[in-house]
Parts: sequence; structure tokens; C-alpha cells
Amino acid sequence: MKEILCAGFPCQPFSKAGRQKGLKDKKNGSFFIKDVARILECHRPKYFILENVPHLKKHDREKTWKIILGKLQGLDYDVKETILSPHEFGIPQIRKRIFIVGSSKKLNGFKFPIPKIDSGLDIRNILIESEINNRKLNEKQLNCLDLWQRIIDKIPKEDSLPSFPIWSMEFGATYPFKDKTPHISSIQELQKSKGVFGKSLKNFNREQIYSKLPSYAKTEQDKFPQWKINYIKQNREFYDKYEGILKPFLKELKKLSPSWQKLEWNCQNEERIIKKYILQFRASGIRIKKTNYAPSLVLTSTQRPIIGWEERYISPREAAKLQALDDIELPDIESTAFRALGNAVNSKIVKSIALNLIK
Repeated sequence: MKEILCAGFPCQPFSKAGRQKGLKDKKNGSFFIKDVARILECHRPKYFILENVPHLKKHDREKTWKIILGKLQGLDYDVKETILSPHEFGIPQIRKRIFIVGSSKKLNGFKFPIPKIDSGLDIRNILIESEINNRKLNEKQLNCLDLWQRIIDKIPKEDSLPSFPIWSMEFGATYPFKDKTPHISSIQELQKSKGVFGKSLKNFNREQIYSKLPSYAKTEQDKFPQWKINYIKQNREFYDKYEGILKPFLKELKKLSPSWQKLEWNCQNEERIIKKYILQFRASGIRIKKTNYAPSLVLTSTQRPIIGWEERYISPREAAKLQALDDIELPDIESTAFRALGNAVNSKIVKSIALNLIK
């Protein structure tokens, strides 16, 4: 009899960031049934440890989880699950994952390792001095950060920076958003309003007007979701309050790519120096985070953490340390290495679970 199966089946079908097709996903959705469950049925290991994104339990109103749990229990395994993250085990990375354990006997004596939050965690602890020249930020990125820094410097020190994402394309915009979207607004109403950066929509047809709206406003819905209404409202109020400060920067902001026209400042009550923190150039905007935790490692290169004060991306060897895989041999191609690490499971968490499981 085999002792233990460890598996992390593809998370994309169940992740909030994906299309959420679940078990019906043609590419990766069937991996659990066709491979994981089949291996368990064939080899009958004493134990198993499975890993996936936390949303697995809530996907499709918990129907997916009920199917998975039913399959595992149908194979005569006792099953328990919990959500854990590396930052609860002394590693400066927030990466919440659901861990599912099973035993061919009862799990009465089994307990998951107890999470502990260390207030002294800092990403500096995993940085490698020799990696300081790893993939530097390019000139356009540096100029973009310089622009946002100049904008931040103008906001009065006694005023807090926005806790909501700054969407600069809303500066000066007046298109309808509260009770209805531009999609169901009359052409006359739209022509009386303004689009991105206060661009007048007068005398344009509907197609031309749409080209002058933010991408997130070009929905065919009758009404925006409440979170979007809130963000638009907050950004317009922010511009109204600081128009004298922000207006001189509009010309430079317009030249940025759309995602760089957004800024998420997640360092409330901290020193207002962008390069002092962990950065990300994301599709949703430039994100500024404190150094206590690295963002969750993912497959896409656009979300790779940036060490602001060294103006460089985190290296594959440093990313491996975030997964407790310090001594692993990595592929020579950086993108391949990050794809592997983004798919990896944190070994320290798995080891802690396994030790408790096989006692």
C-alpha cells in the first residue's frame, strides 16, 4: 500500500480571477476526477493532502465542493479541510489556500497546524544581495512612478491618501454612472457630459462617445455594480477636492497606458515614498504595498512583485524562498521558473500538515 498522495490540481477553473467554469472547464476542470480521484482509487494510499484556491469551497454555490467531497468520501476516506497561508508560518507571503487531507482511517486525532502571525515579517528577510541587478524596471516604468510620486507629493500632508483605487481617467468625467450606465443613456444626455479626463462628448455619435469612455464604463449592463459606483463617485469627489493640484498633471496622465493611470495606495499612515515599498504593475493598476508581506505568487508576469527601493523585480531564487523551496533547482528561463513557482505549493505548510497527519 502506498503511504501518501500530495497533489495540487489546477486552480484556474475555481479561482475568482478566472472564468470559474469549475469541473466543466475543458482544459483543467476534469483533472480532479480523471487524475486525482483515479489515482486514489487505483493505489489506495493511506493518506492524501490536496491543495487549491480557497474559492474552491464556494464555487458554484458550493456545488463543486460537494461533488469533490462526495467523491473523496465515496472512496472511503475521512476528510478534513482548512485554509492556511505562508505568512502564518513565518514566511512573508500572503497566499491563502485550501488544504484538504484524507485518511483511509478516521481522522479523530488529526489537527491542522496552528497558524501564528509574526508581526516582524518583512520581505527584506528573503532578499538575496547578489540578485540586486535582476530584471530592472525600464525607463517608462520609472517615469510613471516618478509622475505618481509628484502627484502624491502635492497632496497636503495633513490629508490621508485615498484608501480606494485612484482612477485618474475619472478626473473631470461627468458621464452617467449612479442610476444607469452610458449603455442605456440617451445620446442627448451623453453629449452633454464628459468622458475620460473631462473630454467633452458634444457632437459625437454613440460609437465615438464610447471610444472616449473608460473601458470599465463600456458595459452593456443597465446598472453598474455598487463597488464600481462607489469607486467612480469617490474618484470624482477626490478630483473636485484637489482639482487645482491634479489638473496640471492630466496631460502627463493621459499619455500613460490605461492600467498605469490607476494607483492603489495600500500604505495608509506610512511615509509617502512609492519606491520604499513593494510594487506591482497590474492590469487593475499600479499597486503599492507594505514590505511585511509579498503579494501571492501567480503565473502572470504582470503581477510579479517589484522591490521598489532597488527598482527591480523579485528574482526566481527569492520567489522560491517565498514557497519554502530555497534549494530547488529552477529552470534557466525566468518566465518558466515563475510559472512553476506560481503553480507550486508552499512546502513548509505541507510538511507541517504531513507531520501531524502521519503521527
